[in-house]
Amino acid sequence: MPAPPEPVLRAAVRWLERLPASGPARIRALFTAHSDFSDLTPTQYDAAYDWLGQAGLLDGAHSPIPPHRRVFDAAIAHSGALWLPDADLLVRGPDELPDDAMRTAQALGLGESEAYAQIAAVWGKVDADQRARIGAAGELALAELLTASADASVEHVAAWADGYGYDIAVHAPHHRSHLEVKTTLRRSRLTVYLSRNEYETMLRDPHWELVAVRLAPDLQPEAVATLPKDWIAAQAPADRGPHGRWESYRLDVPPDVPEPGIPPIAPLLAEDASPLLDGTAGWPGH
Repeated sequence: MPAPPEPVLRAAVRWLERLPASGPARIRALFTAHSDFSDLTPTQYDAAYDWLGQAGLLDGAHSPIPPHRRVFDAAIAHSGALWLPDADLLVRGPDELPDDAMRTAQALGLGESEAYAQIAAVWGKVDADQRARIGAAGELALAELLTASADASVEHVAAWADGYGYDIAVHAPHHRSHLEVKTTLRRSRLTVYLSRNEYETMLRDPHWELVAVRLAPDLQPEAVATLPKDWIAAQAPADRGPHGRWESYRLDVPPDVPEPGIPPIAPLLAEDASPLLDGTAGWPGH
């Protein structure tokens, strides 16, 4: 839903300021009868209350976060803005704030720097939630593809443990693969996050592979590719001193880097195996 207009945003802040101490009926009567609140109409106050419910803010009325900041975060997170999923690339500083975000910030009395910091926080939460949801779907989709296409035992180890450094194990006589799965919905951009544990597992485990899975909007698999381990290692950060240690890093993968399919498991694939696994389906941009 688009961010509410300026009067409704201001009304939403007034609701959140008073809800911890009074019930909705008493506050609504105050807004209607007291001259201090007559700059906004009863309809705008009602619209603000409805929007707070839709945005989930009525459940956290006692939050220690200032009301105007909660309203701004919710207005951005629920706006459906096309720029938000790529805010880490498109909004790199206060001077790059999109017009809709700037209008919302001004309505709530936030400066450019404050608004930029809030957007970074909103993007981080949205991105983390999205990665968790999409990541789980990608792991499950790949496990199902492998089970149907490979003559091997397929174990979705991430379903019961998170410390292996990989998500799926593929075992067959004289063969073993440990697959770390990274998932995306985007066709034009592949960004993956690798933890220290995953990276160090890659260095010590010769069976480890990083597999990228692209899902359609309905979460069905559309493409599968493998990232070369030497390329991954070449991008890794380095600890610069005895008192600092990196724990995760981000890879923005150029379109020509992923290798379609999963080459190490090719000998295990049945004749009618999914073309996503043998590489014949390709990878977007490859």
